[in-house]
Amino acid sequence: MRLIYSDQYDLNLGQHVFPSVKYKLTRDRLLEDGAAQEQDFVEPEPASDEDIARVHHREYIEKLKRGTLTPEEIVRMEVPYSPELVRAVWLAAGGSILAGALALKQSAAVNLGGGFHHAFPGHGEGFCVLHDVAVAIRRLQKDRAIRTAMTVDCDVHQGNGTAFIFRDDPSVFTFSIHQERNYPFPKPPGNLDVNLEDGIEDEEYLAALEEGLDRSLAQFKPDLIFYVAGADPYREDQLGGLRLSMEGLVRRDRMVFEKAKHIPVAVTLAGGYARRLEDTVRIHANTARVAKEYARDDEQ
Repeated sequence: MRLIYSDQYDLNLGQHVFPSVKYKLTRDRLLEDGAAQEQDFVEPEPASDEDIARVHHREYIEKLKRGTLTPEEIVRMEVPYSPELVRAVWLAAGGSILAGALALKQSAAVNLGGGFHHAFPGHGEGFCVLHDVAVAIRRLQKDRAIRTAMTVDCDVHQGNGTAFIFRDDPSVFTFSIHQERNYPFPKPPGNLDVNLEDGIEDEEYLAALEEGLDRSLAQFKPDLIFYVAGADPYREDQLGGLRLSMEGLVRRDRMVFEKAKHIPVAVTLAGGYARRLEDTVRIHANTARVAKEYARDDEQ
């Protein structure tokens, strides 16, 4: 199975609650554990401006490229602006396009970045600058590789950008399972939102996820699923209030693939802010391992 990664995925944030060094550390962990080999990693090309413009406003794109965002717009992003940030998010969008295309060929693929589900067409927020998953869906639809897509968002935070972007689009079904009393406020409705109470543990979470996946897939049959596999439902996460264990998160990942059955799944890693960085890295690496179980090796 192919793993999409670039050393330039690092958002160049310095000391920040979003540990963007996690992308490199996840790659290193997979290599150290023997879960991946060097040849499994594919370097993405940045998304083209045309790809980005299928989702984002031209004015916003130009502000990002020229460094002319207002101070208020930068504060809203909650990450410091830099040329390295811009390069990273264009690459992450290209990585999600590639993950989608490869998943269609081998049933599963993982972008070791991406999942920036709080980005809106005209602004960034919540550490998210460009909505890579939306960009990927629009590019794959433009290429006629897919007609329909589903987003399965298991980040602890609701994907408000995803819900907004696809709110009037019958070709994309948005499913999100998240902590209700957590960012963002307000939460624009998706096609199916599962709002969880604080402190939910493995069994209750997995039961709610199973019901939500069953309902979503009964209503909608996508050509491709984008799985936003946030690490932040973990019980030691600094920005989450759910209480999933490491094993519970592995069971979550496996459930998404089991329910998908014959539908290809492209994975993005999204958020993760555990008190110990190595816990976030381990959760992300476990997600990649599960995806590999469901990939078709004969079409690499």
